[in-house]
Order: sequence, then C-alpha cells, then structure tokens
Amino acid sequence: MSIFQTLDDLEGGQRVLVRLDLNSPVEDGVVQDNRRFDRHAETVRELVDAGHRVVLMAHQGRPGRDTFVSLEQHADILADHVGHDIGFVADTYGEAALDAIHGLAAGEALLLENVRMVDDELPEKDPTEHAESEFVQTLAPEFDAYVNDAYSAAHRAHASLVGFPEVLPAYAGRVMETEYEANSAIASREFDGNVTMVVGGTKATDVIDVMSAIGDRVDDFLLGGIAGELFLRAAGYPVGEDVGDMDLFDEQWEANSETVTEMLESRRDQITLATDLAYEGEADERAEIDVEEIAEKDRAFLDVGSDTVETYDPVIRDSEAVFVKGALGLFEDERFAEGTVGVLEAIAETDCFSVVGGGDTSRAIEMYGLDEDDFSHVSIAGGAYIRALTGAELVGVDALRRD
Repeated sequence: MSIFQTLDDLEGGQRVLVRLDLNSPVEDGVVQDNRRFDRHAETVRELVDAGHRVVLMAHQGRPGRDTFVSLEQHADILADHVGHDIGFVADTYGEAALDAIHGLAAGEALLLENVRMVDDELPEKDPTEHAESEFVQTLAPEFDAYVNDAYSAAHRAHASLVGFPEVLPAYAGRVMETEYEANSAIASREFDGNVTMVVGGTKATDVIDVMSAIGDRVDDFLLGGIAGELFLRAAGYPVGEDVGDMDLFDEQWEANSETVTEMLESRRDQITLATDLAYEGEADERAEIDVEEIAEKDRAFLDVGSDTVETYDPVIRDSEAVFVKGALGLFEDERFAEGTVGVLEAIAETDCFSVVGGGDTSRAIEMYGLDEDDFSHVSIAGGAYIRALTGAELVGVDALRRD
C-alpha cells in the first residue's frame, strides 16, 4: 500500500488545488520550456479529463533574482503540454484570484500567480503554523482536495507545500508518486545483483554525503566530476585543486578532506577512480592524460578519459541497479561529453533498474539523442533527490502521509 493517497483515491467532481514545480530557466525574460512541464502535464491532464475544477500553484525563482518573474508564460507552456487551455490570473489569493476560481467550470484549469510573491510562502515553518497563515486560511475553503505534485520542492517547509495538507484531504500527484518510488528505491528495495552509483557533478559535498549515507547498499561507486578529482587528490594525485580563476575545488576540499580520505581508506574496494582525464589541448581539441603522468595541475580537467569510460562500462553492464548523481564532465561541450554520455549509453543498453537524477545529467539524455524510455526513471528533482538518497526527511512527502 502507498504511504499516501494518490489520484486513484480522489473522488470525481472535486474542486482541486494542485501544487506543481514549474521553476525554469529564464533567458532575457523568456521562460524556457523544460522536462518539468511535460511531467506535470500528466497530472493536470488527468484531473481536467476527470472533470475536476483545477487550480494550480507553482513558484519561479526567488525574490531579488532575475528568475523571479510572473507565471503568465508558464501557463501558455503548460497548456501546450497538457493539450487543454490553462487560464492565468496575476493574483494568488486576493479578490482577483478568488473571482477567477469561482468562475471555473468542470474540466477547466487555472494557474495562480507565483506563490513566492506571497509573504506567507517562503518562511520555513512547522506545517501547523503555515496552516494558520492568511494565505492558507483564505484559499483552503475554496477547495475539496489538495494535490501535491511538486516532489522536487518537497524538501522545503513552505506554506504551499505543507500548510494545505493540514486543512484539506491531501493526495500525491503522478510526479510525486513516481519520483518518490524511484528515488527511495536504493533504500527501500532489495536487489539480487550489484548496485552501482555513478557520482559526479560540481557539488561534491552533496554526493559525498550520499556516499557516506548509502555506502552499505552500494557495491561500486564510479567517480568523475569535481568529487572524482577530490578523491584522486585524497589518493595522492596532484589534482582536485583550483587553477587560474577557478573556484570549484579548494573550498570543497577544505570542507570534506577528512571525510573523503577516510572513505577512500575504508571503502577502497567499492570506489573506482578515473585513470585518465580530458582537457582542452592544442587547436582547442580534446586531449587526455593518464593520472599517473600528471606532475602538477596546471589546467582544468573537463571530463574523465576514454580509458576510464572503458573501465566503467562493464561494471555498469554487470549491475542490477544503477543510480546516477551528477555528470562526469562538461557534457554541454561535445568535446567533453564522452564520460557522461558513455555511462548513460551503457545504462540504456543494460537490462537494469536505473535512476538518473539531477537536472544537468538528465538534460544530457535529451541533448545527445538518448531515449528516456531506456531508463527506469529520469528524475526532475535536485535537492529532494539528494535527500531521498541519503534517507533524510522530505517535509512535503511527510505532509501527505496517511495517518
């Protein structure tokens, strides 16, 4: 049985308040379409087709940032994915919003203004405190049910995520349901064969915490990215340091050197380090060097090398489950995509349970023409994915749990 009620438990003809996560890149004031719209469209389409009156909440950016914009563009993008009109009102719980809500007919959907423009939204508070806010107390009486589909924001104790489940029957949307099941699998499922985790990205502290938390459930860690260089530094190689105006390694090394060194010593048989690294060589072409031949770090390393990819490939193909957190290189530049794309191709061709997490890594699937259906799950979550892997609490999920 599910830990929470889902759309399968929702009776027909309801007035439904739905929390999505449509937070997107914004370029020159233009909101960019991305995987989140397509994923959330499934929940919205199902509710609309079932004849519910559907009111949507979402956030965009944070106050003071260039990405802190209205959701008007989001409504149009979402409508394209849903295949239904999505109305928009430039208000969240004032008179204009309430009038628009009252005017909804069965099978219609409306997107409210950016919830982070509401003073009650952002403070991290206990759910019972949020439930008493003007925001929740004004909107909640207009609805029969609350649906949270914003798994990627589930680590935030914000009003729209934890306040409404205190005062309304609460359900998980399809994104919430599938993300929770896939991302918690490493802790909740038993696998008969090897479990492998590909570790990369730029936020080494996050993945080091994950490695510490789930080390007993993983047979092989395959390293790259910033974390990979820091582990190479702990192994005695002259890498994992900032050069030039770089600001990626030294601060994270200072914060994690003891943990990395201890982990490398205690779990050396589980950890596979890169044997070669790639950099920008002559004529701006990709060049590679064995880590044994590096005398000092005098350049940026932008990917693991081809020998490393060949080493990682059979480990992945011999795994029953593979989890990915972070890219192994600067895959946005085709010259340095070999590591990230190489492991993703191996996973796609292997009959294993696979979860690819983190927005950047999942973006590589689309960029390089891989088929998302070849993976068990491609997560749209960042911070929530990390917390799920480490077993940390997700307040937005807890708010939905059955008594």
